[in-house]
Amino acid sequence: MTNQIIECVPNFSEGVDREIISRITDEIALVDGVKLLNVDPGKDANRTVVTFAGEPAAVIEAAFSAIKMAGELIDMQTQKGTHPRMGATDVCPLIPVSNITLDETGEYALQLARKVGQELQIPVYLYEHSQTNAKRNNLAAIRAGEYEGFFKK
Repeated sequence: MTNQIIECVPNFSEGVDREIISRITDEIALVDGVKLLNVDPGKDANRTVVTFAGEPAAVIEAAFSAIKMAGELIDMQTQKGTHPRMGATDVCPLIPVSNITLDETGEYALQLARKVGQELQIPVYLYEHSQTNAKRNNLAAIRAGEYEGFFKK
């Protein structure tokens, strides 16, 4: 059987402090079976887009560890940038790459969301293909009000 491969492209709300970015991406690189493909910090947006890939279980483990570290290191009370954001980890999409369907990948997104919500007590909004509520299909609608407006929702 050929291995299933998914890609993960989390966006973290830090694009300036290289130490914080490294501590988050180090969590990803430590997971066996995951290949860190790209780290793209943006100073003006104050966000870093990370790309990594691997077998689904390893990708979920790496994403969870990175989300946990980002939550510990990024202070959203002081974080400012030009890009809309909802939290220390703004988005964490999973993308099917090889031998896996979009629906199967969506199940892994749900698995990751549950783990983050239950173990880290971080609210998670699924969007696009991963969500089950049509009102949450559009990411821009979810981001409306950004982090500051989150608690009013």
